[in-house]
Amino acid sequence: MAPSGFSLAPRTLLHSVSESIQGMSEALGSDPRYVVLGFPGAVDPEFGVVLLPGKLQVEGFPFVPRLREATRLPVAAENDGRLAILAEIRYGKARGRKWAVSITLGTGVGSGVMLDGRVLRDPRLQFGTQASHIVQEAGSQRLCITGARGTANILCSATALAMAVRDGLCRGLPSVLNETYFESPHAVDFEAVIKAVEQGDPLCLDALAKWTDNLGWFLVSVVHMYAPEIIILSGGATSAARHFLDGVRDHVHRHAYRYPESAPVPIEVSGLSTFSGVLGAAARAWELLESAE
Repeated sequence: MAPSGFSLAPRTLLHSVSESIQGMSEALGSDPRYVVLGFPGAVDPEFGVVLLPGKLQVEGFPFVPRLREATRLPVAAENDGRLAILAEIRYGKARGRKWAVSITLGTGVGSGVMLDGRVLRDPRLQFGTQASHIVQEAGSQRLCITGARGTANILCSATALAMAVRDGLCRGLPSVLNETYFESPHAVDFEAVIKAVEQGDPLCLDALAKWTDNLGWFLVSVVHMYAPEIIILSGGATSAARHFLDGVRDHVHRHAYRYPESAPVPIEVSGLSTFSGVLGAAARAWELLESAE
């Protein structure tokens, strides 16, 4: 697995991916049978990213045909949230299930959905992958890339927790992170906040409680939208699940509207660690190969 190079210009990234594929082919002694690329946003399997304002430079760049040309290999693209649920279905905690949702908590919030045993793909390229763009706090001052305010994407990501703590620090609230913040504000990231939580820092504990509440409300909405048998959490934020998972489970159990009323909604951390994207790409490659046979 190579670094994604998400900040690179499209042609530079294309060259980097091509070189990575060549290197893997040489190391394995054969070419891959299929190449699957994972991107955020609205992804056309035959083109690449067609809608992702302000985040990556690959929006509108014909990554799939250009990579096919460069490598002479079959290539397809897919939304990274959808790849996560494909990974869980084939290799993880959605195996044997028919109704499941995966939620990725990282820089942003991604989602993938399986309904009645199927991962649906709609003509607008969005179904199941944009759950985090529901509006939770319309009065919020924070804008989402969708142009809406107070979406789950900006309230429940790992970045959101760090931003909430930075907001308190810039206003001079006391914290073990004050010195770190004034030396380098971006050093106050999710990991730094969790370390401060473990030291009993009041500012970080308060921010984590609010963040956990936001995540709980988001997952209540996920239950109402998709009625999953299980919700699977992945992404960098799950490394700190011991600090928030029980609270999220309790929140969803108390507030989700479902039948039977007492039926719990299992909320689990993925067992695939940071490899859900890679395994999801492999699962999609197998799907494409099997459908071609």
